[in-house]
Amino acid sequence: MKIEFVAQSGPAEILAVLVHEDRVLAGTGSDHDAATSGALTRAMGKSRFKGAAMSSHLVAAPVGVEADSILLVGAGDAAKLDDLAIEAAAGTAFQAVRLSGAETLTLELGHLTPEQAARAGFAVRLAAYRFDKYLTKQKPDKIASVTTTRIVTSDIRAAQAAFEPMSAVADAVYFSRDLVAEPANVLYPAEFARRVKELERLGLKVEILGEAEMAKLGMNMLLGVGQGSVRESQLAVIQWNGGNPGDQPIAFVGKGVCFDTGGISIKPAQGMEDMIWDMGGAAAVAGLMHALAGRKAKVNAVGVLGLVENMPDGNAQRPGDIVTSMSGQTCEIINTDAEGRLVLGDALWYTQDRFKPKFMIDLATLTGAMIVALGLDYAGVFSNSDEVAGNILAAAPKVGDNVWRMPMPAQYDRIMDSKQADMRNSAGRDAGSITAALFLQRFVNDVPWAHIDIAPTAWVNDSKRPTVPNGPVGYGVRMLDRMVADSYEG
Repeated sequence: MKIEFVAQSGPAEILAVLVHEDRVLAGTGSDHDAATSGALTRAMGKSRFKGAAMSSHLVAAPVGVEADSILLVGAGDAAKLDDLAIEAAAGTAFQAVRLSGAETLTLELGHLTPEQAARAGFAVRLAAYRFDKYLTKQKPDKIASVTTTRIVTSDIRAAQAAFEPMSAVADAVYFSRDLVAEPANVLYPAEFARRVKELERLGLKVEILGEAEMAKLGMNMLLGVGQGSVRESQLAVIQWNGGNPGDQPIAFVGKGVCFDTGGISIKPAQGMEDMIWDMGGAAAVAGLMHALAGRKAKVNAVGVLGLVENMPDGNAQRPGDIVTSMSGQTCEIINTDAEGRLVLGDALWYTQDRFKPKFMIDLATLTGAMIVALGLDYAGVFSNSDEVAGNILAAAPKVGDNVWRMPMPAQYDRIMDSKQADMRNSAGRDAGSITAALFLQRFVNDVPWAHIDIAPTAWVNDSKRPTVPNGPVGYGVRMLDRMVADSYEG
């Protein structure tokens, strides 16, 4: 999607104007209405369109307006036109006409600030995402025709300057969404690592550790998950040094199970195809590091991705096995489908041991129990730090992400104890998301830490947000980028 900022709309194929509640035309919409003797008001009066957020009404442009069509876009309450409302309106405008046959959409936003105009361009970029590379027989009328969005603004240079970092974040969200969408025969651990390595073009430093290097470090929990696969496990270590030299980094760790059969504790066949996105946490961390580098964030940050494939095989890990983690703690394997915490446990220990970070945040599609607890609209946040958790919870609503802080009762920790080892990797269904988080806490070594279980939110099949098409969400990229910008950049 090409985004252009212009001073005037000029002749347009589709000219979109904002309308607030009670059919109040915004900006030049009222001018167009006056110039056409109230034609837009009459068109609204003959419809059910009233300006509600995420609604629209397409009408033929009346004589006197230099456009083929006018799109009336609901922007909701004028007093509540914040960043998210602007994103919703711009995304709604694109979704309303993307299959129309028109090639250019013009958004009339000259009455807004240049920063708000830039926000609209950002929203259109997010809304325009599609993962259709494997569709070889798409009908032409199912392919988006709109390839350019022109945004009228009062200050082109200021809008372009504001848009540049936003566009970098949009690139990062695209990168994350693409990773989540790829099938496992294409995106296996080594290929995931290769794509991350290519991010060095943005100024990131990327190291890839293979199984031999991880074995020397004693990362036997992570390696145990992947030992049944012919695909070699990988650990990707990404560094962005945009802050002051020597400043303590902030750290993010992602679960990257590129496909999860459940291993010997195999999953039911129905729905197993969805396990291509069991690496959504690693995709989010990779996307975040992409965003920080792309917008040249003034912070030192580390991203660590544990990349594995969990397969049943003659060499696969068995229930009842006992493995020694990098921390030296031993773990009894009760259920090989509780594999993500094994990957994260070693990755978290490696991160805190090597980088001595200010804090760590891990993201993972960790438990189905999280969906049972919170449904499909909220991710769960577990933390040993009110500060870190508070910064996540403050950033999330600013970008439209939903999170809910969950308890970590100390009395539940002993549930993860094992009679044969220091701990076990599964304790059954009761409080499953909480016990998984308590398992992870055993590997953070008192570093301020938060775990975000994104099992409910990594993928959406019935999106209610125009900037998030159905499929991979890229959940966590914007939220954590905003958290870094608000709380940790120097």
